[in-house]
Amino acid sequence: MMRNPRWARYWPTHVVLRAATLGSLGDFKAPGTWGSAAGVLLYLVLFYPTNHFVGALLMVASCYFAVGICGEAEKRLKKVDPGEVIIDEVVAMPICFIGLKPFIAEGHGAVVLLGTFLVFRFFDILKPLGIKKLQRYYGGFGVVIDDVVAALATCVVMNLGLRLWLGF
Repeated sequence: MMRNPRWARYWPTHVVLRAATLGSLGDFKAPGTWGSAAGVLLYLVLFYPTNHFVGALLMVASCYFAVGICGEAEKRLKKVDPGEVIIDEVVAMPICFIGLKPFIAEGHGAVVLLGTFLVFRFFDILKPLGIKKLQRYYGGFGVVIDDVVAALATCVVMNLGLRLWLGF
């Protein structure tokens, strides 16, 4: 059993919930879609300009942060994997873009961004390939891991699809 990180326990409730819901974005209709869109923006602003090493460190750090925040938000909201908690989608989206930077740089940015967003939403909503079973894990890890695996599946699909379609 994986425990939630302890550091988030000491944060005030309003800070934990604002971080987990990205302000009030998690209160909108279709919160996972809004969280995914915010994740695309996060990728473009923070991850796209960095090198692979820094990007990998940022991905690991952001997932660790999300595990702590999501676990604490679950406790404070007294819900399991609450729909309004969207930080998990936000930190998972940049993972979808691993290996796709050359396609964006070659002028296929709109196709890559929109396609990756749509494929991720497919995997995140339907949770095929055993992704749904990952939600049974305890706390923040259970909230985040299904999105991370959906992002990895998206990454594989997009890399294969774009390489076959564009011939890279």
